[in-house]
Amino acid sequence: MRGEMSMCNKVLLDNTGKPNMMVRIPKFKLSDVIPGAADVTHPAFIVDGAEIDEIYISQYQNAIIDGKAYSLPFQRPGVKVNFDTARELCAAKGPGWHLMTNAEWAAVALLSKKNNTLPRGNNHWGCDYSHRGEKGVVFDDCKILTGSGPAAWSHDHTPYGIFDLNGNVWEWVSGLRLLDGEIQIIEGNNAAKPIDLSLASDEWKPILLGDKNLKYALTDNGVKLTTEDAGEDWGGTKFMDLETDIQVPDIAKALALFPADDAKFTDYFWADCEGESLPIRGGGWNDAAYAGVFSLYLDNARTDSSNSIGFRSAYIPV
Repeated sequence: MRGEMSMCNKVLLDNTGKPNMMVRIPKFKLSDVIPGAADVTHPAFIVDGAEIDEIYISQYQNAIIDGKAYSLPFQRPGVKVNFDTARELCAAKGPGWHLMTNAEWAAVALLSKKNNTLPRGNNHWGCDYSHRGEKGVVFDDCKILTGSGPAAWSHDHTPYGIFDLNGNVWEWVSGLRLLDGEIQIIEGNNAAKPIDLSLASDEWKPILLGDKNLKYALTDNGVKLTTEDAGEDWGGTKFMDLETDIQVPDIAKALALFPADDAKFTDYFWADCEGESLPIRGGGWNDAAYAGVFSLYLDNARTDSSNSIGFRSAYIPV
């Protein structure tokens, strides 16, 4: 599978004819990446209930040029945009273009883990915390130009992979939220479509376990995946240390909301169980060992923006 992943780059033109460096990810099944999972297609490859053969992910964190998002090397990643603006910058590129969804991010993360190529990155002021000799081209004393780090900073550890999924700037992803601790998602990869993702949208659906909804709840030791009352607290834990008192459904693992196995890594998880919280992933330049492709911060309002939050576009053939 790694060879299939590594050499699938493509330059895609947007509606103004400008190029974007993209990485093709072909369809795969949950059983390919999650031990004991069902032999069904990963949700990143299901749109409107139908399977699609491929998705294209920006090779680089996106820069903002003329009001649109672009995947190009050696650029300053676009920051200081809120969730809805990030979606608009991606959708402005034309049909099929969209803000990378959580389902797509999780698909890439699980492939990297399966192939033992979890990406390193700029999580320590221009270098990798655990490999200080690995550096990118630094600006603003902390961030790096897109794709300027070594091959080990890509999802498949080759120059052809998806870069900067670990550190540099956090990235908005769509199709996932917490609402008072309840995990809500957009079905399949429908978040890749130009649908309503507002606070009151009917597109948001809970993840069901029997007749109960999945939630995150804060415990004395960290965070627990449960169907019980979530409370209204905020907290975090290492992703590998997430607790549970239920039989975890495949969909939670497929969306990188709970560990797929007992692998040990230090990527961190935060959750705010009060109100609506939208996700950012990957970590920033100063998150050290807590940054990583499985790092997830569910504590942002959709109106939040900062110098440490960016985004990347993706594309599905239309």
